[in-house]
Amino acid sequence: MAIIEIDNGSGFCFGVTTAIRKAEEELNKSGHLYCLGDIVHNTAEVDRLASRGLETITHEQLERLHDVKVLLRAHGEPPETYETARRNHIEIIDATCPVVLKLQQRIHATYHSVDNDQPTPQIVIYGKRGHAEVLGLVGQTQGHATVIENIDEIDNIDYSRDIYLYSQTTKSVQEFQHIVEEIKHRVKPGVTFRSFDTICRSVANRIPQIRDFAARHELILFVSGAKSSNGRILFAECLDANPDSHLISSENDIDPAWLQGKERIGICGATSTPRWLMQRVSDIVQHLTDQNDEP
Repeated sequence: MAIIEIDNGSGFCFGVTTAIRKAEEELNKSGHLYCLGDIVHNTAEVDRLASRGLETITHEQLERLHDVKVLLRAHGEPPETYETARRNHIEIIDATCPVVLKLQQRIHATYHSVDNDQPTPQIVIYGKRGHAEVLGLVGQTQGHATVIENIDEIDNIDYSRDIYLYSQTTKSVQEFQHIVEEIKHRVKPGVTFRSFDTICRSVANRIPQIRDFAARHELILFVSGAKSSNGRILFAECLDANPDSHLISSENDIDPAWLQGKERIGICGATSTPRWLMQRVSDIVQHLTDQNDEP
């Protein structure tokens, strides 16, 4: 009989947990709430909350709303969103993750730290272009920050100007440090370069833990939404630690052939993966392995 284990370290991070709690509290009272963008990068959880009355809207739709309540998810928003809410008399339920909020404040303070007769600081953000969190960070610089997605894009930085490097909170610590070292080699004499490791440790610390979990099992089923940046990073770590790792979005993606002959099966997921979904995957795996054991 196969042993099936769900990783205790997987599942919602603090920021996502708080956002969902705030959404559910309002839904319990009113039965309806707008959310600006998907509350979490997991379709199954978004659908669950939609069935309870959470309506996902875009920024364009926000412009047309008046006198309603709108939840801002953990990823955070640029200043323009708050201005739209003020103008349209929208009550904001702010679920911005405290780690993201602190990062926004730091970037805002750096960008506005010089006198009017001085050039604005060059803010560089290591992150995924167009990601909700990154859009909120760029918004702190009035849209002037340079976003680099990987080390291949560091040529986009102006090395004749002072450089202030920050990171999206869910990026790889190792890749960030690699970028820092490469920039150091290119900075021209007299130019200030400062880097700020703003990666969330509650996310980053999952990497060694999830690698250990993956290595202890014959087969890994990694449950994550397709939009999850954190999910892609963690799954890559699983795959490196255990080549027999498979990325799935739900129990419907399981190939029964994967389970053949496996005695230790591990189930884990991203910071945007709900625990109930991993449990549902576990239940299906248990059912399929029980069938395999039948004579």
